[in-house]
Amino acid sequence: MESAAPGCPKQARSPSGGSEPRAAGSVGAISSMPMGDPRPIGVFDSGTGGLSVLRALHAALPHEDFVYADDSGFAPYGERDAGFVQQRTHAVTAALQARGVKALVIACNTATAAAAEAVRAEWPALPIVGVEPALKPAVAASHTRRIGVIATRGTLASARFAALQAAVAGDVTCVVQPCDGLAAAIDASVHQRDEPDAVQPLAAHYLAQMGSFGTGPGEIDTLVLGCTHYVLIAPLLQALVGPWVRLVATGEAVARQTVRRLGQEGLARRARLGELSLLSSGPTAQLDRAARHWLARLHVPNACGTMGMTICATRLPCPMRTPLPHSPAASPS
Repeated sequence: MESAAPGCPKQARSPSGGSEPRAAGSVGAISSMPMGDPRPIGVFDSGTGGLSVLRALHAALPHEDFVYADDSGFAPYGERDAGFVQQRTHAVTAALQARGVKALVIACNTATAAAAEAVRAEWPALPIVGVEPALKPAVAASHTRRIGVIATRGTLASARFAALQAAVAGDVTCVVQPCDGLAAAIDASVHQRDEPDAVQPLAAHYLAQMGSFGTGPGEIDTLVLGCTHYVLIAPLLQALVGPWVRLVATGEAVARQTVRRLGQEGLARRARLGELSLLSSGPTAQLDRAARHWLARLHVPNACGTMGMTICATRLPCPMRTPLPHSPAASPS
């Protein structure tokens, strides 16, 4: 693929009552910057979980173009070895670089843990923002001093997670639970219209292994969603742990950091409504369906007009286009 895809169109709340668990503070859209750099921002995940991060990015940066890449042809990452994840992260980053992205958001905890530093070393001029489990805000929020973390096995086994836990846990007990197969089940749930949904029983099984949730002594009162896929099922998770348990995710923190990096590098833009392109190493029709499904459920903002969507496969030299229907407005808190 050539930079900026010549010949191709460029188009593209709280856990108890909103679309995504919110950390303290809010993301503000850039409001006083010049037109800036028109190149798109790349967003990458092993599957559709990164759409939860894309939602927060689009809310904070509504004038930016985004290229979302899912590596579903090689997913899931969570139970793979670090070498495999590094190889795939490098390959997807190279594909996004070939499309002329000005910044990269690795919207995958497993890929961030295994490969973020190697990718930064390979492309030192490219601003790269990763994600990691939101332990620090969870520790600050917990009153029982007992928090839970659900994530992939790869994330929880990484040196990066161990260092993060050692740095911020303090006197807080951290109950960690690998959720093998849950991200893949979430990816598949959009397409299994005639089959039983595996997501609910899997999620219930893993949460049951963690002990008691609640606000009493010894109970887990804060749950970290350590995989971007899990934000997509936040209402289900909230129902399983109870309304008194706080869910903590990273989408808005990642958006804030991306806003900062673009501002520091002079890369932000303020010209027309941003557009979205999709890339996939798997079936593009599945990513198209998943994007429509999850972005609508996550209430992607549509205040500036219609958002275009370009569906691309990583193997295709030129994308085909399909319109993105209007997303419903977010419900008030």
